[in-house]
Amino acid sequence: MTKQPNILTDSFGRQHTYLRISLTELCNLRCTYCMPAEGIQLSPKSHIMSFDEVYQIAKTFVDHGVTKIRLTGGEPLVRKDIGVVLKKLASLSVELSMTTNAVIVDRYIDVLKECNIKNINVSLDSLVPKKFEKITRRNNYQQVLDNIHLLIQEGFNVKLNAVLIKGFNDNEIIDFINLGKELPINIRFIEFMPFDGNKWDKQKMVSYAEIMELVNATFSESQVQRLQDAPNDTSKNYKIEGYKGSFAIISSVTNPFCDSCNRIRLTANGRIKNCLFSASESDLLTPLRKGKDIKPIIKKAVQAKFKTRGGMDTSEKFEKPELHGKNRSMIAIGG
Repeated sequence: MTKQPNILTDSFGRQHTYLRISLTELCNLRCTYCMPAEGIQLSPKSHIMSFDEVYQIAKTFVDHGVTKIRLTGGEPLVRKDIGVVLKKLASLSVELSMTTNAVIVDRYIDVLKECNIKNINVSLDSLVPKKFEKITRRNNYQQVLDNIHLLIQEGFNVKLNAVLIKGFNDNEIIDFINLGKELPINIRFIEFMPFDGNKWDKQKMVSYAEIMELVNATFSESQVQRLQDAPNDTSKNYKIEGYKGSFAIISSVTNPFCDSCNRIRLTANGRIKNCLFSASESDLLTPLRKGKDIKPIIKKAVQAKFKTRGGMDTSEKFEKPELHGKNRSMIAIGG
C-alpha cells in the first residue's frame, strides 16, 4: 500500500514545518512599506480568529509536522488577549517565537518567559530618530531602542529586521552592523519587497550584492566571516571578526530561497497563504466554525504552492505592478 504524503508536503517535495500566524491586522505604527498612507480596510472583528480558533488551527498544523510557530501581526502585542493566546500555544509541542516592533514589549517580558519564548525579532528600519518617525509615522524611537536593550538584558535572542530603501536608510548599513560590536544581536537586512499600496520601485531596492559591496569596502576580507546558515534559512549570515553580534541579508528579490522553503502563513482572519507573494488564499476559519474538517483544505493549499515566489518566477514578472496589486498589504498578511 502506497503511503500518502503528509498534508504539509507540496508537489515539489518541500515539507512545511514552520507556521507564521498573524494575530491581528492592527498596529501601533504605520510603516510606509507595510501600510498604505490611507490605511487599509480592516477585517471586521467577528472575522478575526479567537484565541481558541488560533489554537485549534495551530494544533492541526503541529499534529502534521509543524515544529516552529512565529507570531506576527500587525503588531501581535496590541491584541488584548495576547497573554491567553501565548499560554494556549505554549501548551503545544512547538518552538514559539515572535516578531514585534518592540514599542510595548516591556509590558510582556514575564509572560514571554513563562511561555518559553526565547527568540524575538524586532522591526527597526533606522537608528536616526527623525528617520524612524518618518517611516513609522510615529515618535517611539527611544522606547523601541530601550526595549531592545531590555530584551537583551533579560536573556532573549534578539534579531533586528531592517528593510533597506535606497536614499533613505542605505547609508546606515554599517551603523547597524556596528551595533553588533558590543551587543549579541543579529542584524538582518531585508530587500524592499512589493506589496499592495507600498509604491514598490526596483530602483529603491538595495540588493544583496550592493550590501556586500559596501561591507567589503568597509571591512577587510579577513574581518568578514561567512557563517553557516541554518537549514531552511531565509538569510545569508555573516560576522565581523571580534564582534559579539552578527548580520544577515534576506534577499527575497535578487536571490530567492524558494527551493528550501518550509514556511506557510495563516492570516489573522484565518486564511492560509502558501507563499508571502501568493495572491491566492484558502479560508480555514469559516469551515472550522461550521465544524468541518480543515485538513483537506490545508492539503489542497499546500499542493497548489508555486515553485518560486507565488508564480513570479522571473524578474520581469516580479516587476509588474498588476501582479503585486493582487496581493494584500504587508500589514494584512503578517510580517
